[in-house]
Amino acid sequence: MTLEAPSLTRSLVELIRTKPVTDADLSAAALFTLDAIANTCAGQNSEPGKALLAWYGQGRAKNMAQDTGKRAFLLGALTHILETDDLHRRSVVHPGCVVVPTAWVLAAEHGIKGREFLTAILHGFDATTRVGMAVGAEHYKIWHNTATCGPFGSAMAAAALLGLDDEAATHALGNAGSQASGLWEFLETGAMTKHLHAGHAAEAGVRAAELAAHGFTGPPQILEGDKGFFKAACPDAQPEAVLGEPDGPWQLAVTSIKPWPSCRHTHPAIDAAQGIREELKARGISLDAEMVQSIDVGVYQATLDVCDRINPTTEYEAKFSIQHTVAAGLLCDKVDFVAFGEGARSTLASLRSKVRPFRQDPYATDYPRAWGSSVSVTLTTGETLTQARTHAKGDPEAALSADEMIDKAHMLLTHAGVAKPTPFIDAVLKLPHGGALPDLPMTF
Repeated sequence: MTLEAPSLTRSLVELIRTKPVTDADLSAAALFTLDAIANTCAGQNSEPGKALLAWYGQGRAKNMAQDTGKRAFLLGALTHILETDDLHRRSVVHPGCVVVPTAWVLAAEHGIKGREFLTAILHGFDATTRVGMAVGAEHYKIWHNTATCGPFGSAMAAAALLGLDDEAATHALGNAGSQASGLWEFLETGAMTKHLHAGHAAEAGVRAAELAAHGFTGPPQILEGDKGFFKAACPDAQPEAVLGEPDGPWQLAVTSIKPWPSCRHTHPAIDAAQGIREELKARGISLDAEMVQSIDVGVYQATLDVCDRINPTTEYEAKFSIQHTVAAGLLCDKVDFVAFGEGARSTLASLRSKVRPFRQDPYATDYPRAWGSSVSVTLTTGETLTQARTHAKGDPEAALSADEMIDKAHMLLTHAGVAKPTPFIDAVLKLPHGGALPDLPMTF
């Protein structure tokens, strides 16, 4: 079927496919792939991860062939569990958990090697984040952008690896977009739904692209149409953002990497809190809760909408608590997985009760272009210590080095129980030079 009407989706496909890819772009894509897959493996070592593996294994036990869609679903869901996967600020999308699993399962199935695989990663990141930058702020209040915009990125990566022409790729994105869904209601109870969001987005893109390869058509105006995605779920959509800055860098290059296992909205405040902790340690002072009178945390509105949770009762709720994460930043040398466990939630309860988040400029007006925060700790002596962050650690402006990203991958793979992570890490980093995908260091 030939596309007749003008299509924003078709223009997006053409923009992405005509964008030049450099060796530096491929090397960056390899590091982001490593980060995502290390998260995939580590996600197994969790309650929702074990439930997902049990579900997947049930089909295998019945000799059911687990197709690419189901494999992408599993890997995508696992990648998004520990809250340490990447985040693109302007779209508020976690692109790695929907794009990398899709590309990985298809490249493994079709024997596709490094450079072609990594180019598909770049394509997928651009598609999902460009749609995400267009949905508008109101969308994020109800809809989880990774869930709704993720299928576009998954389909775009799959279209590249399956060799779809521009018309078929447009059909694939149309059908992927028709499956866009994912609501924030799970935060009310701390349910496991967020992981399903990433898995579904990955699977939806795979299914849509595989069907397009067989001539299955989709709506080319899925974004801007009268009954399309923007009209349905984006009351303040900005369609022009989809094709904005066509000569700018790949969106992967402006995607942030998380150093801490919590909601990205908490990270600038964690960074500032850790700075205050180090400032006191340099003066020979070891902070404890009894020394603190109050803690004021200046944030942008989305932090309050998603992370204002003074008494988290589960590990997952603690990762979405600005009060808990700031307390952890002030009292813990490392804000790691342990900092969100039952023991830490109990230990930090007293200090957490003194944390008062509030909407503050310039952070409120700069968001989502910049994700910043301030932390002011008033001691019982009357002294106030303040630190502020315009950008969080791991943002492009405060980027993790390649060595820091490799260290993070080691940490995640060790958490997953991988005895010798280095050979796998080295193999992923060789992908820009034409290497083949290594076997995943996990059993599923």
